[in-house]
Amino acid sequence: MNTADLYDERGDGLASVSLQFQSLGGRSHFSGPVRTIRCFQDNALVKSTLGSPGNGAVLVVDGGGSLGTALMGDMIAESAVANGWAGVVINGAIRDRVAIARLDLGVKALGSNPRKSLKTGAGEVDVDLVIDGVTFRPGATIWCDPDGILVEP
Repeated sequence: MNTADLYDERGDGLASVSLQFQSLGGRSHFSGPVRTIRCFQDNALVKSTLGSPGNGAVLVVDGGGSLGTALMGDMIAESAVANGWAGVVINGAIRDRVAIARLDLGVKALGSNPRKSLKTGAGEVDVDLVIDGVTFRPGATIWCDPDGILVEP
């Protein structure tokens, strides 16, 4: 279902993210239960999480809006596809955007940067995140398409 139609149907029962994420994956429309990671310029938790079974979930990563390093590249995105993730929303950057655009994976991010991130494992998994004033809780449903992002409050 398109996010515009879903919003028309459910209105203020959904939170809408106004921050302008780019649609960068090969799957333009995706939805599923939310999983979360909070990290800053360190993608070790992103890699390990997307390397585990996704069961149709959408990983929301709060990278603090940093475009200084990429939090996901093509190899991690390929792992997400192989493990059954529906998509990834990154409040930050990705890399390998041409390769990622060919994958059957929904990807929304602020932009791209070829620079690799740290890999120390710093961050938190499955915690509530607030991005652009919208709260993302693990287990809530998220819907994404080229128009934007909606989530259950």
